[in-house]
Amino acid sequence: MNKRTLILSLFVIVKLVLHYLIIAPGYDLHRDEYLHLDQGKHLAWGYLSVPPFTSWNSFIILQSGNSEFWVRFFPAMYGALTLVVIWKTIGLLGGNVFALILGATAITFSALLRMNMLFQPNSVDILGWTLFYYSVLYYLKTDRNKWLYIAAIVFGFSFLNKYNIVFLVAGLVPALWITNHRKLFYNKHLYTAAFTALLIISPNLIWQFQNNFPVIHHMKLLAETQLVNVSRPGFLKEQLLFFTASLFIILAAFISFFIYPPFKKYQVFFWSFVFTLTLFIYLRAKSYYAVGLYPVFIAFGSVYLEKVFIKRLLWLRPASVIFILILFIPMFRVAFPIKDPSAIASDSTLFKKLGLLRWEDGKDHKLPQDYADMLGWRELAQIVDSSYAEISDKKHTLVLCDNYGQAGAINYYSRFRNIGAVTMNADYINWFPLQEEVKNIILVQSADDDDKSREKEKPLFENIFLVGKIRNQYARECGTSVYVLLDAKVSINKILKSDMEENKWD
Repeated sequence: MNKRTLILSLFVIVKLVLHYLIIAPGYDLHRDEYLHLDQGKHLAWGYLSVPPFTSWNSFIILQSGNSEFWVRFFPAMYGALTLVVIWKTIGLLGGNVFALILGATAITFSALLRMNMLFQPNSVDILGWTLFYYSVLYYLKTDRNKWLYIAAIVFGFSFLNKYNIVFLVAGLVPALWITNHRKLFYNKHLYTAAFTALLIISPNLIWQFQNNFPVIHHMKLLAETQLVNVSRPGFLKEQLLFFTASLFIILAAFISFFIYPPFKKYQVFFWSFVFTLTLFIYLRAKSYYAVGLYPVFIAFGSVYLEKVFIKRLLWLRPASVIFILILFIPMFRVAFPIKDPSAIASDSTLFKKLGLLRWEDGKDHKLPQDYADMLGWRELAQIVDSSYAEISDKKHTLVLCDNYGQAGAINYYSRFRNIGAVTMNADYINWFPLQEEVKNIILVQSADDDDKSREKEKPLFENIFLVGKIRNQYARECGTSVYVLLDAKVSINKILKSDMEENKWD
């Protein structure tokens, strides 16, 4: 094993190990993770909110025992692969050991550690952006057409993971056109490669067509309920937080495109950044949508600093690496759930100052939203399990929840592996087990429910009981109630099917 491989291996090990240390034991999985894990039980070419790639990972996790170890492993692995791609990019640009160490340090100790913390499409999305840029760079450096096809394949599988990759291409196309690389548009291999990408994504496009393009409805709903609360100045402010400790490397990259002769021909990456970021700002995108833009600039900046700025001042080499590590410490304190929720709530000044207590509803809360979304789930599953165990007729009992987090968490933590909790929310609306007539329902309702006396269900069941609530005051689901509805008086299946059509519970 040569020196470079050994150093890279050490960084990968550190990256993987960190992901098992940055979440305190008191936290559960995140609400989104439960939905993605349940998708692995219902494989398809598409889902209401995401393409199918994540479900393939979920299927592997399920076959591996469905433990939290594997749930943590997959995003960490994709994060480690992103690190490897940047390492290769630095090598492609002519970087030596210092540039490699500087770039690897900047990638490892950044917001990517946070992004790779949860089992969501984001980790693969960032890897896809980074690998796509690497393929484009390789093509621009060598003019070898095979890299157009590799870029097309990367785009295809990235699209099957998250549609966000489209914004990368939307920024890259005009960037190519305004630079000397516009000649690429006269290369017939570009269009053959594009057709290859189309073939890869076609199963999902067909699924979208067959299901009336739910992605359009999802994006509209997202814009109305979440993106409307996104501040454009806030978006720009948050861009500075992703790679705070290594901003000097990114700025060095931007400068290098205009004053460092070997990098001038790669100005297309700078303009791609400008166009894509402008598009995100215009659309009021969530700040983390743009994270995939930055890793490639870590590579360019690291090489430029090694070749020019720190070429003679050798003492700056270890100083710059130490600077990143020291500056990352404050970020480490607030970006990861390493503290007990009560400790965070009692000392939340820094969180508030950085805007981390503001949720999608535009209001400040006790904990960051992601942290609150990792609490209360085991408690909920235990309440449901205790009720489910008391019902003798389990075959005709349905666990019906208010949202996908509740349903997914119950399915994950319940000791009854076939409990099959569902909701009129997200993909669960397609997974209702209505082969048997429903006679009993365990109903899970969020704290903001306005019918706590269950007036709507009283005409439908002989007996209705409130059996428990989530008591964890720091959980986003605090106050969520569990009811048992026994002995249906009417055909519940007929009502459920009608409600499924309307996508709501009446």
